[in-house]
Amino acid sequence: MTADRVGFQTWKGRGRPAKGKPVDEELCYRLVVEAKALAPPVHTYGWLVLVTTVDAHTSSDAEIVRACRDQTTTVEPGFRWIKNPAAISPVWLEKPERIAALAMLTVVGLLVYGLIQRQVRQYLLLQHHSIPGNKGETAMPTAAVILASFARVSLVHLKLDGMEARQVHGWQEHHRLVCKALGVDDAWYVGAAAQKNTPTCPDPP
Repeated sequence: MTADRVGFQTWKGRGRPAKGKPVDEELCYRLVVEAKALAPPVHTYGWLVLVTTVDAHTSSDAEIVRACRDQTTTVEPGFRWIKNPAAISPVWLEKPERIAALAMLTVVGLLVYGLIQRQVRQYLLLQHHSIPGNKGETAMPTAAVILASFARVSLVHLKLDGMEARQVHGWQEHHRLVCKALGVDDAWYVGAAAQKNTPTCPDPP
C-alpha cells in the first residue's frame, strides 16, 4: 500500500490565465493498494467424478477422461449447466445422505433427459422427418427444444349449463411425431382436440 501526493493548478476565469498571473493550487493524496491474487486453499478444491465402463486398472487417466467425454448422448452433456461453481455451490443441504439423494435425483433426471433426446433424434433420422428448432427445422433437436415445444400446448376445459367442452390448443404435427418417437399415446391430445360440446346431464323435460 502506497500513498501518492498529486498537485493540481486550477483557474476559475475564462480562457487561459495571463502570463505571470497567479493561479490556485490544490494538493490531493491518492492511496494505491497493490492487489495480489491469492491461491485458494486446498480444502476448497472440488471433485471430478467420472463414471464409465472403462477399467481404471488397465486404462490411463487420459483414456478414462476421454471415454467420459465421448458420452455425448448420455448424462454427461447435461452437467454442463452445473459445472459453473455459481450453479452448483449453493446447495443448502447439511446431511451427507440428503446431498447424495439430490445428486442421485439429478443424475436420474439427466438420464431421462438424455434418453428423450436420443429417442427423438433416432426416430426423426430414420423417418426422414424434422421438427421446429431454435433456427428452423431440424432432425437433431435437443431435449430442451423438445420439451419447450410442448409448453405451447394447452387444454381448455369448460363446464356451463350442463354442457362440457374440452379443447386442446397449440397441438401440431411435430408434437405427434415426438409422441410416436417416445412411444407415448397421443390419444389424450387428439381426442380432446377433436371433442365437441357434449351434455353431461339429460336435457330437462
